[in-house]
Amino acid sequence: MRVALLTYSTRPRGGVVHTLAPAEALVRAGTEVDVWTLGRGGDETFFRVVDPRVGVHAVPFETRVDEAVGERIVRSIEVLGAAFASARHEYDVVHSQDCISANAAMPCVRTIHHLDDFTTPQLRACHERAVVAPVARVCVSAAVADEVRAGWGLEPTVIPNGVDAARFAAAAAPDVTGARAAREEWRRRVGAPYVLALGGIEPRKGTLDLVEAFALLRRDHPDLALVLAGGETLFDYRDYRARVDTVVAERGLNPVEVGVVPDDDLPALVAGASAMAFVSTKEGFGLAAMESLAAGVPVVARDLPVLREVYGGTVAYAASPTSIARALAAVLAEPPDPEPGRALAFSFTWEAAARAHLEFYRSLPSSPVVGRRP
Repeated sequence: MRVALLTYSTRPRGGVVHTLAPAEALVRAGTEVDVWTLGRGGDETFFRVVDPRVGVHAVPFETRVDEAVGERIVRSIEVLGAAFASARHEYDVVHSQDCISANAAMPCVRTIHHLDDFTTPQLRACHERAVVAPVARVCVSAAVADEVRAGWGLEPTVIPNGVDAARFAAAAAPDVTGARAAREEWRRRVGAPYVLALGGIEPRKGTLDLVEAFALLRRDHPDLALVLAGGETLFDYRDYRARVDTVVAERGLNPVEVGVVPDDDLPALVAGASAMAFVSTKEGFGLAAMESLAAGVPVVARDLPVLREVYGGTVAYAASPTSIARALAAVLAEPPDPEPGRALAFSFTWEAAARAHLEFYRSLPSSPVVGRRP
């Protein structure tokens, strides 16, 4: 079996991670896999080293500074679609991980990580077609599958994410000098104990609620820092960023923005945190929170059905700035036993995800519509 996995970026976003990790697990299981993506800004490969057995096709994508978001989405679909069209006959399965690559690669299988509410017309059309038009759908949690079922009457297959739990657990090891030094270096750079949030400043990550919560938390924890990491995206969140900046200034906050963190440095950043604030308004699984649990870092998560499903009682839940602040204060004052969360993280493996994907692929009808070779 030869599989094409498609994503929209080479940069570190959740959907991109969920493209590379299954690709590598599939090749370890003996499957031929190529990954196709847009190489924006001259990118020729991904943000991290990829198993050399995985074929990487980064399609050049010109950056246009004044291009509107809707125009960029349409052009992204056209550029990736034109490049992939000449090669799709080489694959038994074509599997897209987001709405952009799904629209570029139809007919295909699609993983629906979460459902969005877009206002840009081109994005709304991209999102809708990427739900209804694929020949089959995967969701990474039952809660998102329920949303798809309720909204469109479709029946996705649920395949949970994997987690590279050992990598994050090793970063938290107390008796490994290199790991300890890496954690301490992050604390030195930040200059204080810190609460960490990953994903950058954007509406889906709940950044406005987080900075309001942190302002409340700082009243009793004046020496605590808020670290915001990540943020690479195709979308334009300048207006939202301006609102966040206004609140930050009004509340007298000074969050530490570290931007996109090199992949090798990420485990130490996570393991060095006093708590992880995972307050996204929409999620499909919540990989960053699971990595935090692997590192033994307490997590405060948005009270969403999907996160209740995935995390159960291993994290604290909150739904407003006041309750987020209260939950963070509680886990800082009395950190929970890390072992249940660590055990949960270790229970999700990319090998299990790869096996489930292979079983799913074999269940697909043998038809050119699926991307099967004659």
